[in-house]
Amino acid sequence: MSMTMVEIEKQLKNLRLSGMLATLESRALQASQCNAVLVEALSWLLQDEMDHRSSNLRQRRFKASGLTELKTLTEFDWSFNPKLPKREIYELVTAKFIQNGEHALLIGSPGTGKSHIAKTIAHASIQLFQKTVYREAHVFFEDMFEAEQTGKTKKVLKLFSEADLLIIDDLFLRKKMPSDAADYLLDIIINRYSKRKSVVITSNRPIEDWGILLKDNAASSAILDRLLHHGHLLKFEGKSYRLKEAAKRLSQMKDKK
Repeated sequence: MSMTMVEIEKQLKNLRLSGMLATLESRALQASQCNAVLVEALSWLLQDEMDHRSSNLRQRRFKASGLTELKTLTEFDWSFNPKLPKREIYELVTAKFIQNGEHALLIGSPGTGKSHIAKTIAHASIQLFQKTVYREAHVFFEDMFEAEQTGKTKKVLKLFSEADLLIIDDLFLRKKMPSDAADYLLDIIINRYSKRKSVVITSNRPIEDWGILLKDNAASSAILDRLLHHGHLLKFEGKSYRLKEAAKRLSQMKDKK
């Protein structure tokens, strides 16, 4: 027994096929105009449903990641700092290293694009439907401390340990580190290393200083040993994009006077 369009829409809603529901009317019109056979028309609707679900999944992944903005390489100014490791950056943005369970350390001067690249990698990871967690370093340590105080350590450890990609941005940007920073970081890195889960860390401090900054040379050595074993070390050298933008704004303000 055939169903009316209203009944079909009702059944699609009951089956939670919202992607097909959204395009049913336009696809029906398209099929009528080009005399499409049933299989062809159905394939259009199924593709609509798949695209809809993929889009929703990416949105959920982004919302859960901790990112507040999307970054890509299209707006990245390569000419400003020509010494940046462009080939290696493009390789990381393919996200192949995540599939291989490798890590990346982006080390260099402030304002040279480390955070931009880290967020671009996160975006690429989300596009591949991977569970991605992004935290600025001070927020990462705050999350760990709060979890310890509220009895949610197991839950937060699971979040940071089991995501396909964990990004810790601007490590050591703040000079004062939590007293348990070395232990927090070591626990997560060991867990992720054993599970072959990827980590990206950005920092403006050379890795030789990490032991001093963490106040624990042994923990620092253990952390770096695991990150570099299956890892990529990229050095960011050059001028600050932020200072460039600040100078540009200042010049524009002067021109208006």
